[in-house]
Amino acid sequence: MPGLHELSVSEALEKLRQGEISSRELTHAYLERIAAQEDRLHAFITLTPEKALSMAAAADQKLAAWRRSPSGELPPLLGLPMAIKDVLCLAGVRCTCGSKILETFIPPFNATVVERLLAAGIVVLGKTNTDEYAMGSSTENSAYGVTHNPWNLEHVPGGSSGGSAAAVSARLAPAALGTDTGGSVRQPASFCGVTGLKTTYGRVSRYGLVAYGSSLDTIGVLARSAADAAPIFQVFAGYDPLDATSMNLPLPPIDLQGPDSVRGLRLGVPQEYFIGGLQPDVENAVRQAISVYQSMGAEIKPISLPHTEYAVPVYYLIAPAEASANLARFDGIRYGPRLSGEALWDIYFQTRGQKFGAEVKRRIMLGTYALSAGYYDAYYGQAQKVRTLIKRDFENAFQEVDVIAAPVAPTTAFRIGEHSNDPLAMYLEDVFTLPGNLAGVPGLAFPVGFDSGGLPVGIQLMGPHFREDMLFRAAHAYQQATDWHLRSPAYAG
Repeated sequence: MPGLHELSVSEALEKLRQGEISSRELTHAYLERIAAQEDRLHAFITLTPEKALSMAAAADQKLAAWRRSPSGELPPLLGLPMAIKDVLCLAGVRCTCGSKILETFIPPFNATVVERLLAAGIVVLGKTNTDEYAMGSSTENSAYGVTHNPWNLEHVPGGSSGGSAAAVSARLAPAALGTDTGGSVRQPASFCGVTGLKTTYGRVSRYGLVAYGSSLDTIGVLARSAADAAPIFQVFAGYDPLDATSMNLPLPPIDLQGPDSVRGLRLGVPQEYFIGGLQPDVENAVRQAISVYQSMGAEIKPISLPHTEYAVPVYYLIAPAEASANLARFDGIRYGPRLSGEALWDIYFQTRGQKFGAEVKRRIMLGTYALSAGYYDAYYGQAQKVRTLIKRDFENAFQEVDVIAAPVAPTTAFRIGEHSNDPLAMYLEDVFTLPGNLAGVPGLAFPVGFDSGGLPVGIQLMGPHFREDMLFRAAHAYQQATDWHLRSPAYAG
């Protein structure tokens, strides 16, 4: 008999409402799985079992009262367990950002997305592992250890939301929050064979998210399918006056339909995303998925995003520059532990020098250099101009097509340690995801096959600004016609 951990989000919510299962039973099932698998996977930094069971008990009381007198609307996610990436504030639970400099930081408030999910009734299982300050593509940069890919423990889960992706893939949680600054939801979703949404910049409040690159950071969700992710997105998306970049726009309803819903959809395929160095298994799986869309009635159109090749250098000027400014506050005075020194500058030097990891220090130095006097115009200023060209590429493309389909990453999940001594090779893993962040468009990644070694392959759909509804509908149509998203690794059994 299938275990409770195998229920989809909609199945779990329906059984909770009908009284067939309790939130405490469901939560306990996930906590048992975490206890059994966490030593090998290391998907979490902080677990909150007592808090989770208390929240589940409260949810069960509300559910029981509603069943006795079913009047009014129940909170839409009441009793559903979830995990939260450890860069988002949850009041009373430490928020480390994968860094030793925040190992003792306990926020007194909730991030807006967390607050909205709590109001919708979720049960928090814990905080998931992440590359330090979300800077990485493998979750190897965490100060709290490496997360392993559930499909092969010798491989990375992707990053920086690798803990969230691994947790969902291994059925340690039905869904988890992630963040995407340069691909950090979509790439781990692809590597771990789950579905991951990168939201439009401005669609979701960043209040309570510890900032990495403020003009690039977005909050998204990882789940097993588009149908599982959609109701969670609908809860946490929307305007927030606490975030100056939050857009006050209506949220379109998400109408998930069958395969026929993509008939007539104009699907653009950018030539710049099928390049030398693309793993053949990845290209074959993505092209086969595009063929499935064609068989369902979508119109496939070749397109060009001509400035794609500049995305990596542009990103690695803009993001580190913003990180340099954002991380200046972590100095051993205002947050976390403080190392001793004779003078104030000695405290800064000792604390930041020893508590920041190598990748964070590398990006701070890159960003500080790009912003320094005499170099700002030549580097940061020029990068912003090219960013505008990348954004215009997408705007022009969306005049011809409705959705863009492309690989998520040039390879499947690489081995742990494979890129440790080659930062450039690691940065190139994001070559297909960075343009979407620079342009601010939404993207949805989901599984479309496996490579010859049994590792998942993902595709990403990108849409016009604020059209997450279109991406959900297109992804759901594909998942109604295929079963890749239903496959699970051995650790999910």
